[in-house]
Amino acid sequence: MLVLMLEDDRDRLQRFARILHQHNGSLEFRHWRTAESFIDGFKSITQDPCLICLDHDLFAYSPDEPDPGDGRDVARFLAQNKPCCHIIIHSSNSYAADSMLYTLLDAGWDAEKIAPLGSDWIESFWWPTAKPWLTI
Repeated sequence: MLVLMLEDDRDRLQRFARILHQHNGSLEFRHWRTAESFIDGFKSITQDPCLICLDHDLFAYSPDEPDPGDGRDVARFLAQNKPCCHIIIHSSNSYAADSMLYTLLDAGWDAEKIAPLGSDWIESFWWPTAKPWLTI
């Protein structure tokens, strides 16, 4: 089973990886921190993912890095592809998350959004939301 994620925060990525592997060690977790790298990665997969998770606001780690794009870039790209799994949008930018959600829903994707609120939102809210899509 394959989980794909667009996320630029290192701490969040560690927490996502930890909880995924804690509950299902056989999951393959691929993540990218820029819109362009996610799109390139998606084009190279050979199996359908069981879940895609998308953040919106992406930041460069240094001023020398190119613009990382944002989640709307990925949502527009995915909207041009055949829906293949569930998508969870996890962004505190509610306007952008709504834009992503409706772009994906209009294209036939099964998608929902959650707000990353609180210090343990990944463990207490994201995981219960993601879990139904990650059962063997």
